[in-house]
Amino acid sequence: MKLSSTALLALAISSVTATAYAESQSQDFVPTQLASTNAQSEAKGFIDGQSLSGSTRNWYANEDKQRGATYKYERHGETLTGTRRINWVQGTILNYTSGFTQGTVGFSTEVAAYNAIALDRSREDIKGGSNRTLAHTNGDAVDQWSKLGLANVKARISNTTLTAGRQNFSSPIVDVIGNRPLPSSFEGVTIHSEEFDNLSFDLGTFDRVSPRTEQSLSKFRSEYTNNSAETDHVNTAGLNYQPLKSLKTSLYASNVEDFWNQYYFGATHELGDSSILSLTTGLNYYKTVDEGKKLMGEIDNDTYSLSLGLTHLAHSLTFSYQEVNGNEYFDYLHETNGIYLANSLLSDFNGPNEKSFQIAYGLNMAEYGVPGLKFNIYQARGWGIDGTHYTGTAYDVRNMDGENHYEYGIGTSYAVQSGPLKATTVRATYTTHRASDNQADGSINEFRLVTTIPFKIL
Repeated sequence: MKLSSTALLALAISSVTATAYAESQSQDFVPTQLASTNAQSEAKGFIDGQSLSGSTRNWYANEDKQRGATYKYERHGETLTGTRRINWVQGTILNYTSGFTQGTVGFSTEVAAYNAIALDRSREDIKGGSNRTLAHTNGDAVDQWSKLGLANVKARISNTTLTAGRQNFSSPIVDVIGNRPLPSSFEGVTIHSEEFDNLSFDLGTFDRVSPRTEQSLSKFRSEYTNNSAETDHVNTAGLNYQPLKSLKTSLYASNVEDFWNQYYFGATHELGDSSILSLTTGLNYYKTVDEGKKLMGEIDNDTYSLSLGLTHLAHSLTFSYQEVNGNEYFDYLHETNGIYLANSLLSDFNGPNEKSFQIAYGLNMAEYGVPGLKFNIYQARGWGIDGTHYTGTAYDVRNMDGENHYEYGIGTSYAVQSGPLKATTVRATYTTHRASDNQADGSINEFRLVTTIPFKIL
């Protein structure tokens, strides 16, 4: 990976800052040794360890396209257009998880029912449906719908668990995405092992995804493809390792059959004392190359982001640089959150050969006597988007020549600290994105208001 002069300058700034303040964050080496606890030995039993809980989320989004762009929808056989799209959905999850049976090998099961109710059912508002509101082929909203979001069985030995069926899974390449009323989930088999105190392993193979706003299972496809290519098999493996108390690292690899092989390395380092000044440095790097039948065309892509975060008491200031080295998008699997890049915002800032920079400020009001209340504001700019050298057919990028865009957002969130609504969160965000003529995300304003209420029955 070749770092640009901007990234090298950022690294230099981090080293200077690091030497300017005393190290209260421990930099001690963490030896790798067997975990001191055995999760299976503490199993309570299938019934005694069971739980029934869930959450309900009220999800509202109001989008307004700018600079002449519009949405299309059908009404009475006529195609109409409008600049505004509104989605308002109530998503509810009811999750039953049994305890693990006792013994050397423990068994457990997990079942979760997902339900969505469209609170705004106007064709004119939802504009034909999207990954926000499920709609019929004629454009009418599906009033309410349900599905099994999770359905799996688990077997555990010591601190190693095998899960088979529909499940949640989190890694830098295949990750549950939960930014809608309901999250995605994956059908497959995984193993998660924590036999060492500072080292964990993941293995997974998946053949279907349960999308956020669909009732059925789907094959995997890519997020930015311009074709209809699908794949039946996604395999991934990786590890998380903490060599120092202040340093966490991750290394993952995946094979998306006939699409690509993708490799990831990530590291986060903390230094200093936030009561004076602390520095958090984050690095994310992806390498993607075509594989098998090359259904996504030829791919040779190196993408990375580097972030530097300074924190003093209630205040945090973060600088993030991101760069795509490749004539295609940095791409990832649709209905996953497999993009651990610092500048993945409303826009992913992942165009061919794109460079981007973000400045973000956060304020934690707990320092001023209001725990749970936070504010944030950011601005990000992307430039140098160039797809003119792309030779494949999977991405519509050849008309991108020196494209640029920018985005800024402001948000606030509050988490209830106590009482019957403890852990309930309310988050409001307003985002503006502006783009040059051929940048794919276009120009749009969006307001979101999301309230999530967890509950426990058993």
